[in-house]
Amino acid sequence: MIAVVVPCYRVKKQILGVLAAIGPECEAVYVVDDACPEGSGDHVEAECRDERVRVLRNDHNQGVGGATLAGYRAALADGADVVVKLDGDGQMDPSLIPRLVRPILDGEADYTKGNRFFEFEGLERMPRLRLIGNSMLSFASKLSSGYWNLFDPTNGFTAIHAAVARQLPTAKLSPGYFFESDLLFRLGILRAVVCDVPMPAIYGGERSSLVIRHVAGPFAWKHLTNTAKRIFYNYYLRNFNIASIEILLGGAFLAFGTWFGASSWLRGIFANTPQTSGTVMLAALPVIVGVQLVLAFLNYDLANVPRDPLHRRLLPALPRS
Repeated sequence: MIAVVVPCYRVKKQILGVLAAIGPECEAVYVVDDACPEGSGDHVEAECRDERVRVLRNDHNQGVGGATLAGYRAALADGADVVVKLDGDGQMDPSLIPRLVRPILDGEADYTKGNRFFEFEGLERMPRLRLIGNSMLSFASKLSSGYWNLFDPTNGFTAIHAAVARQLPTAKLSPGYFFESDLLFRLGILRAVVCDVPMPAIYGGERSSLVIRHVAGPFAWKHLTNTAKRIFYNYYLRNFNIASIEILLGGAFLAFGTWFGASSWLRGIFANTPQTSGTVMLAALPVIVGVQLVLAFLNYDLANVPRDPLHRRLLPALPRS
């Protein structure tokens, strides 16, 4: 069964059109009213005649992550095989759901997500500030999740295999706008296979409630902490290999070379004395070696993207004939 979760917050004008466009391939639709001040849940119950639609309500606003997880729990309890997350603001085309779930149904992926950057024509309609912001967030997400093959990490048009969704530490997932990026980090820790699915960028008259200046700092800190956690979990706690040594020594050499070079330079300025060639080399050589070691680690990390679908190992074994 394919189930669809639609978080709702200030989407009263668009939600009925979104629900009407969901195709017959989806057997259940969960509309999650995240304490919407417009009463989106009541509006759906009063106006929607689709028997597949069920309205869930959060007692207080939990953010897009909290609303999505509420829908996940209901869908999993009802026996869904694949759970799609679709925003209610009309920026995602429900007719693309078959394309989104196909890699999962074919056993090629555990989690799929839309990528608005695949089609150049659609990018012309994307606001320039959002285009730059998404590019920066994509690189930060690659570092924190380990999925170097992905782009557009904040895209909320996603699908997940039920067996993998049950493995997620839902209590640890970020409930707000960082939800999609944090989910990729958690999937990376599980070694789930994730792939992008091309989708057009759709922008109407709706305004995003995401204010970049309010989230830039928290997002940067969360990506930094997730990057440190990922490296520790994957290269020291669960495994130890040549890449573990490369990042450890590379960081140490870079730190020493930078510290020694900066302190020597400052001492020379205050004492008005030039630095010797030996001092310069003692600062430059560790930096050069450190950069090479870090690049070697990144090369290993790039090749270490998960490729064996996790859900195949989680499903019950078939009985032998």
